[in-house]
Amino acid sequence: MKGARLALMMFLQYFIWGVWFVTMGTYLGQTLHFTDREIGLAYGATAIAALASPFFMGIVADRFFASEKLLALLHLIGAAVMWVVAQQTTFALFYPLLIIYALCYMPTLSLTNSISFHHVADSTRFPYVRVLGTLGWIVAGILVGKELHADALVLPMRIAAGASLLMAVYSLSLPHTPPKAAGAPFHVRDALGLDALQLLKSRDFRVFVLGSFLLCIPLQFYYSFANPFLNEIKVPEAAFIQTFGQMSEVAFMLLLPLVLRRFGIKVIMLVGMLAWSLRYFAFADGNAGPAMGLIYIGILLHGVCYDFFFVGGQVYTDQRAGEKIRAAAQGFNFVTNGLGYFVGAFVSGAVVNRYAVANPTCTDAAAATHECLKVLHDWHSVWMVPAVAALAVFVLFGVAFRPRRSTAIGMADGSP
Repeated sequence: MKGARLALMMFLQYFIWGVWFVTMGTYLGQTLHFTDREIGLAYGATAIAALASPFFMGIVADRFFASEKLLALLHLIGAAVMWVVAQQTTFALFYPLLIIYALCYMPTLSLTNSISFHHVADSTRFPYVRVLGTLGWIVAGILVGKELHADALVLPMRIAAGASLLMAVYSLSLPHTPPKAAGAPFHVRDALGLDALQLLKSRDFRVFVLGSFLLCIPLQFYYSFANPFLNEIKVPEAAFIQTFGQMSEVAFMLLLPLVLRRFGIKVIMLVGMLAWSLRYFAFADGNAGPAMGLIYIGILLHGVCYDFFFVGGQVYTDQRAGEKIRAAAQGFNFVTNGLGYFVGAFVSGAVVNRYAVANPTCTDAAAATHECLKVLHDWHSVWMVPAVAALAVFVLFGVAFRPRRSTAIGMADGSP
């Protein structure tokens, strides 16, 4: 019974994120007519929050509040802020409010994990709880893309606000989870995971961190501009089709332990990096007509892209960190979800803006119409940039990353 309650918590947690995040770029570009640079910055809001989240978790969440009550409070505030965000039509107001919302939401990812691990007796069963989060993201995409056809509407943000309110109420019914470090003295190095910096003395871990950071820059192109791209080239039910990526994520998650034992961590991470490059090459030559198959390939590669790179990276961090896993994991998230995506937000917006083109169907007389206000893009050139960048990181990582033999063997055997 407790497991079902935790699974529903995960479902709501990721439904809230998935329902607005995927299609925001299309809404901002096609409806509010924000620039590509502004869209990129908007997607960097969660990266800013990921940079700040370790401070909040270390100073507040781990010391003063029961996790389920803090989860309820943050989602309640987030519901109100997201509702206000949905009312904004200028970037000057939309952007800072979106950052405030992200600052409320991002810590709840760690909170839901903490609540789950606290109440799941066998931590190896956590994936069975977490997979409901992926299902929540899939349901959000089906709702927005297939049922409501709301990719370019403000409605997904309003749904997110309502779901956040529901989550706030539901959180109060979750099992009590006391703060983990109540009464313990606060140290900045604990909040930021600075003890894990000693791992950087190892050359292979330095290469791992640098490679992860560099890869996250081209990765942001997908999260920020895949949905606007699909809608601009007239792919039907774009948000729904993107859920195929999460479906493949579930499948490859089940395969990951098997291939880790067989091939080891270096091969797995390299395959994940190569998959990111291949998906962008597929997008570059794909279209909504005869080459629609390439679009599907690019989306279905998401399972390899995400599981083999991110989950594989977390496994490697776990192996190297030992008892310092919590601090090391924070460091990995700081580099990827924080710094990497923050830089990627700027780069992706600038590149997409660089390849904006005039709408050839619009005359001077029609220039003020709604359709002519939509900016078009040379998407082939856009996608070639992250494709080549990800390929370069793949090559450099393949040459430079040489995990210690003991670690590689441990990975292959699945031993801790």
